[in-house]
Amino acid sequence: MDVLIGFGIAVVIALTGVGAGVITAPLLILFMHVPIEIAVSTALAYSAVVKLIIVPVQIWRRQVVYRVLGYMLLGGLPGVIIGSLLFKHVAQHGPRSILFAFLGAIIIFSAGWHIYRHFFPAPALASGQQRKERPKWITAIMLPIGAEVGFSSSGAGALGTVALLSLTSLTASQVVGTDLTFGLGIAMTGTAVHAVGGAYDVALLWKLALGGVLGGILGSTAAPRIPNRHLRLALSLWLFAIGVEFCYQAMHGAARLAALGSLSTSLLR
Repeated sequence: MDVLIGFGIAVVIALTGVGAGVITAPLLILFMHVPIEIAVSTALAYSAVVKLIIVPVQIWRRQVVYRVLGYMLLGGLPGVIIGSLLFKHVAQHGPRSILFAFLGAIIIFSAGWHIYRHFFPAPALASGQQRKERPKWITAIMLPIGAEVGFSSSGAGALGTVALLSLTSLTASQVVGTDLTFGLGIAMTGTAVHAVGGAYDVALLWKLALGGVLGGILGSTAAPRIPNRHLRLALSLWLFAIGVEFCYQAMHGAARLAALGSLSTSLLR
């Protein structure tokens, strides 16, 4: 079953462009009942495995703009290290409701962005028109994007796409290729940080990775021939509902902690 889940996730990622973390972590937590600290670390590592299969295809198609990628990594790599360290601290010492709330918010934003773009596609630039590249802004924005990926394993795809569409003149295919390559870099870095004293389900990761390799190859091969617009919308609507569920669980957990705190105070009096 774990191999089939990894296979299905990789195929969907290759066909829709929706990020690995935003799909994998919710599935592990809600449907496989994996603890959130293990699910996020495992999802981040799985994301790196899937992108290792998909990114070479983007490079072969010449859809990666290395100049822009350098600006992105300059901010994203320090960011993912900070976010990964913060995640480990909260997982060990902080209330778990913070993790649920943050993951839910990122999933809602990512899914909401894809839903918005389905109904309001980005306007094409006029012939000969180009957006002015803002390398300092790209680097600055990638710092918090990297941090949230290290903290939640999710969101690099949607947030990176927004930044590239706003701050560069890249074509749609170049945005996808460059953003996926950026996601690979920060996923590998975040995985390395999470691995130092982190919580992984190694057996689960191997099974997901095995399915992910097969699914990534199949999905990348089929992607150019399969219309994915409506598939992305359906997936985004489902993810939006999942994000709301995570936020509800965070609020429920916080309310329960507050009630326990009030009870403890009353007993001490």
